[in-house]
Amino acid sequence: MSALLEVKGLTAQYGRTQVLHGFDFEVEQGGITTLLGANGAGKSTTLRALCNMVQMSGTVRFEGRELAGRGTEDIVRMGIAQVVEGRGTFLRLTVEENLRLGAYTRKDKSQVAADMQRVIRYFPVLKERRAQQAGLLSGGEQQMLAISRALMLRPKLLLLDEPSFGLGPLVVRDIFHIMRTVNREEKVSMLLVEQNASLALDLADHAYLLETGRVALSGPSSVIQRDDAVRRSYLGY
Repeated sequence: MSALLEVKGLTAQYGRTQVLHGFDFEVEQGGITTLLGANGAGKSTTLRALCNMVQMSGTVRFEGRELAGRGTEDIVRMGIAQVVEGRGTFLRLTVEENLRLGAYTRKDKSQVAADMQRVIRYFPVLKERRAQQAGLLSGGEQQMLAISRALMLRPKLLLLDEPSFGLGPLVVRDIFHIMRTVNREEKVSMLLVEQNASLALDLADHAYLLETGRVALSGPSSVIQRDDAVRRSYLGY
């Protein structure tokens, strides 16, 4: 497979504090890549840097086009959607209004209603809650809504920041199963940041282990899972 996203020499900083120290990675067309590492390793900052939401430098190419210097909204229009940590749900809006907001950059407005039906098919509970305020949903339902809202963009690349955060095991299992289905059925590439390394490695094709803003280890997920150091530090066995 060819690379959809190619990143070389990525650095990022908040003020004078440098978080990323120049590393390379890529996401294959139709693939799922995960970034692993302890808190503070730079995983979430990487996602923000890709969308030019922090001070960054390096080469970032999406479908061969350079992202550096583009505004965040322009990057979204190119087909990159992000599900932020904490879900970012618009709590006072209804489920349907949240979903429609996900399609606000699209030009094919006539297809939005059909896509809403398509997205809700993955998360049937949202159909039942369609007219309900998003703030009244459970944590798991809000995460489902956040993912669905991102899918309303019809993205080519989905950036996911800690989708399991604060959720029960059964809900997490269902969400990860649906993410795999979306990847297979719609060929949406994914870049996943996740503290639950075992879940992330089961879902992803390729993994990068970050330590203090640098790549300490990378390779196919199946190989990383068998690495003794990774198992002891991140998988607990």
